Amino acid sequence: MLVELRARVCEANLMLPAAGLVTWTSGNVSARDPESGHVVIKPSGLRYERMTPESMVVLDLAGHVLEGELAPSVDAPTHLIIYRNRPDVMSVVHTHSTFATAWAAAGKSIPVYLTAIADEFGGPVPLGAYAQIGEEEIGREVLRSIGDSPAILMKNHGVFTIGASIDAAVKAAVMVEDVARTAYYALQLGQPDELPAAEVARAHKRYVDRYGQRKG
Repeated sequence: MLVELRARVCEANLMLPAAGLVTWTSGNVSARDPESGHVVIKPSGLRYERMTPESMVVLDLAGHVLEGELAPSVDAPTHLIIYRNRPDVMSVVHTHSTFATAWAAAGKSIPVYLTAIADEFGGPVPLGAYAQIGEEEIGREVLRSIGDSPAILMKNHGVFTIGASIDAAVKAAVMVEDVARTAYYALQLGQPDELPAAEVARAHKRYVDRYGQRKG
């Protein structure tokens, strides 16, 4: 079932340790199949170096295991409630990456100190309120607080990112850690200036409309 998507989700999960975003067995990537609506997600507690496409777990949107020998990630309820309420989201990533999670632990959103933040996120990286782990509380808070951003810091917890594709969601996870690190170091040197809202909007629109290759 969903052989190609399971391979892509496995590959995406392996990108997390390669990018230094997770340790041991923490973190997870999932993706939704556009035709069936089924979700492929990393299994719970499996070390990354032991993962194969066959290790990935296929769920329906209600959380029932459709295929897979292993238990799905304990964060599956968070992923699933996001998919049920955001038809535009096709992939969800969760990490505890060091610098971004430090901002979350401090209860701070990341202001737009950098053009990279304006480009990638279109505004400050938002902070979600603390939510209990286990069921759908985290997902509800992500939905409530993420707005138009592809990333959110969850207070005292970590990072969730979303995207219209696996690559987009993983990219957001990589970029939020990158800007969190730079913003932290900038604050050690002094108080950075925030970009004006109009410039943030202009830069983000230009990035969305013009960055990368265009067909035709």
